[in-house]
Amino acid sequence: MFREKWYEWKNWREMVHTTWNPKDPGAVRIHLIPPKFQLFRFVPSVAILNGNQIIPVNESWAILLTEFIRQLNTFGDGEMPEEALEKILENTCWNVKKVYPDVDPEELLEDLETITGVFEDVARGREPEIEIGQMDIGTYAPYMTAPHRMDLMVSSMEKDGRWNCNQHCVHCYAAGQTYANDGELGTDEWKQILKQCRKAQIPQVTFTGGEPTMREDLCELIKAARWFITRLNTNGVRLTKEYCKALAEAELDNVQITFYSSDRNIHNRLTGSDYFEKTVEGIQNALEAGLSVNVNTPLCRDNKNYRETAEFLKSLGVTYVTCSGLIPAGNAAKDAQVSMRLSEAEITEVVRETVEYCAKNGMELSFTSPGWIREEALREMGLDVPSCGAALSNMAVTPSGDVVACQSCLDRETFGNILRTDWKQIWNHPVCKKYREYSRQMQQKCPLGKEVSDAEK
Repeated sequence: MFREKWYEWKNWREMVHTTWNPKDPGAVRIHLIPPKFQLFRFVPSVAILNGNQIIPVNESWAILLTEFIRQLNTFGDGEMPEEALEKILENTCWNVKKVYPDVDPEELLEDLETITGVFEDVARGREPEIEIGQMDIGTYAPYMTAPHRMDLMVSSMEKDGRWNCNQHCVHCYAAGQTYANDGELGTDEWKQILKQCRKAQIPQVTFTGGEPTMREDLCELIKAARWFITRLNTNGVRLTKEYCKALAEAELDNVQITFYSSDRNIHNRLTGSDYFEKTVEGIQNALEAGLSVNVNTPLCRDNKNYRETAEFLKSLGVTYVTCSGLIPAGNAAKDAQVSMRLSEAEITEVVRETVEYCAKNGMELSFTSPGWIREEALREMGLDVPSCGAALSNMAVTPSGDVVACQSCLDRETFGNILRTDWKQIWNHPVCKKYREYSRQMQQKCPLGKEVSDAEK
C-alpha cells in the first residue's frame, strides 16, 4: 500500500486527459479523475469517456492508465509510428514497475490492452468482454473534489439596461433571477475561469446563458477550452453556416439546440419571437457542419404534440433528442406558467408515444427532469431515471464569476467567486455541501420545487 499511496500523493494532484484516434469519427475522449486522497483506503478513480460514460477504475489500473496517458501525450498529434508506440509502452511499464516492482511487464501490457478495449467498447455502445463494476455518483460523492460538469453562463439576460437575448421565452428559467442579470466578464476573465476549472479537475464545460451566441468571442472561448469536453446550449437562431463552421473549427464537442415545436405558431408563441425558420436552419446548419447535435424540448400543454416534433426533427436528420418538464424557476415559476405544466399522467403519455416512435425510427430520446415521471414508468420505457445533480455532478458560474449549485439556481446564495475564492472553499461552502448531500440521495425531485425548497436551509 505504501508505494501506491506515495504515487497518489505525488502524481494525482491533477486529472489527466487524452484523445484516442482524434481524427477519427470514433474518437474517444478520456478524462481520468483521481479521488480525494485517502491514506488507508483504496478508492477507485473515475474515467469519463466523451463526457458522458462514467467508469470506475481500480487503483492499480488507474496508475497504469495515468502513466500510459502521460506517455501518449508526449507524442503529440499525427499518426503514431510503431517505434513510437513501442517506446511509449516501454516507458509506461518502466514507470509502473516503480510502484509494482514484482509485476511482469507482459502482464502490464495485457492489462493495458484490456483497459483500452473496455473503454473503446463502452464509448461505442458495445458490451465489454469483461464485466466492469457499477458505481453511482451518490455513493462516490464523499471522494469527489469537484463536479464533473461546470455550466458557464457567459451571457447575461440583461446588458447595459436592455434585454440581452434574441428571444423572450415564456418559460425561461433564468429570466428575472438575480444572478442571471450580473454584468458579463470579459474574454480574458473567462479564459482564466477555464484555467480554474481545469485546476479544480472538472472535465466538462457547457457554454450557456442567457444566449451564449450573443457574445462575439464565443468561438474564441470554445477554442480555449479544447482540453475539456465542450458543449453549447443555444436557441439556434444565430447558427448560420459560417458560424457553425467556426464552431467546428473551434472543436466544439456538442451543441444542444432548444426547439419547442414543429408547429411554427406554437414555437414562436413559446419563444416570444418570430424565429422558427432561423432555428430550423440553425439545426440544419449544425448538422451539415458535422457538429454533434441534440435537440431539447421543454414540454408543456401548448407543445404536447411532441411525437410530431420528433418526426419533423427526424426529417431534418436529427437522431438524438431530449425533453424535460418545465424547470420551476424564473418565468416558469410564475402562476400563469405553472398552469401550463403537464400533469404526471399527461407527460408520461407524451414521452411514451414519442419513445415508441424514436425506437422504430433510429432515434434516441432522453428525459432529463427528475420527479416528473415515475421511476417504474421510465424504466418500462427503457429510459434512464434522472435525479438532481446540483453541487454534485454539475454546478454553474454566473456571468460575473460567482458559483451556484446549478444553472437554474440563480436567486439563492452563491458559494464564492471562482476568480477570487479558493476552489476548496467553494466546494466545502456549507450551503454547497447541503445541496450536495441532497443530490447524493439520488432523489427524483428538483430542490427548486416548493416541496423541497428548504434544501439549503
